[in-house]
Amino acid sequence: MNTTSPEAAAGPVGMSRTQDAGPMGMPSSQTTAGPMRTPRPQDAGPMETPRPHDGDGTGQPPRTVVVTGVGLALPGVRKPADLLGPLPADGGFDPATGLTGREMRHKDRASRLALRATEPALRDAGLLDDDARFLGAADTTAVVVSSNLGSLDTVCEFTDTIARSGVGALSPLGLPQTSSNVVAGWVAIRHALRGPNLTVCNGATSGLDALYWARNLIAAGRAETAVVVGVEPSGDAVTKLLGEQTTDAAVAVVLESAAGAAARGARPRATFGGYARTRDLPSALTAAGTAEAAPVGLWLTGPDLGQPPAGVPAGARRVDLEAGLGPLSGTLGVLQCAAAVAHLDGGGEGSVLATTGGPGHDATAALLLRRSDA
Repeated sequence: MNTTSPEAAAGPVGMSRTQDAGPMGMPSSQTTAGPMRTPRPQDAGPMETPRPHDGDGTGQPPRTVVVTGVGLALPGVRKPADLLGPLPADGGFDPATGLTGREMRHKDRASRLALRATEPALRDAGLLDDDARFLGAADTTAVVVSSNLGSLDTVCEFTDTIARSGVGALSPLGLPQTSSNVVAGWVAIRHALRGPNLTVCNGATSGLDALYWARNLIAAGRAETAVVVGVEPSGDAVTKLLGEQTTDAAVAVVLESAAGAAARGARPRATFGGYARTRDLPSALTAAGTAEAAPVGLWLTGPDLGQPPAGVPAGARRVDLEAGLGPLSGTLGVLQCAAAVAHLDGGGEGSVLATTGGPGHDATAALLLRRSDA
């Protein structure tokens, strides 16, 4: 439990939840920790680093994983390239109009935001037809969601209703919205995705952790494609918890095996490199293999990590997305992946290093992404 981060007050961190779909496709109440559980500090010792999967059981090395699509539902950001400029930019997603419509009924705010980001990501990856029908292999397409605060407002509304009027005043249609995994459930239902379904509520490192677990599902052969969503809605309870106003934020990226993307003619936008989650930045960079990677051209980080440590060139560009957009919590790491794609799409130099957590948090995560032809 992170006792110094605001996210900690929203519930337990360090737990990844895998849930089977019920008869109607909604997540069931059964939670399976097992092998998909994100290591917590007390489990992993001083390093806390999940080991990369050794392969798919055939003795072959892990498969290369690439990013093929990006989608955003974020005020002040119209396209991924905006993430590399002054923020917020003009335009972008408007929650007042974008979260309405018949297809948005009976869904919590986080789920509606996630759906608005997922569709453009799948379309960007070439996985939707003109009628928004999924073109990939649904049985092997996973959904991995990162959200620390997604259900907080809903849970608070329910508890307020119980305190005020008793349980008889609760709406049965709203009860599923109190589940941490409801966002992943709605994304899977909307696009008929029947692969692994996972939600990561892991504090400051949650977004990068979600990308790691999605990468691991593909590398291990449990999925061919993964939709990774980072989402945090704005609301009264979230504002009260964090002590400042936040913005609605959702981002989705599509990951695939490099071989699978090539087989269908998709353009890989970035290739996953090393990942690590440790207690501090220097050890995270070492464990992620920064020294062996191409020189870092872009460092996506926060305001509290000081001067570039060993492994990050002094001349590397540094971008703090929260400086312009405010607290992003579980959205941050996934949004950093979108920014990395924008950097590489635009011909940016070197590899991209994304880091989250650090001082004041219980861990630091680091992820390297590189150009797919590198």
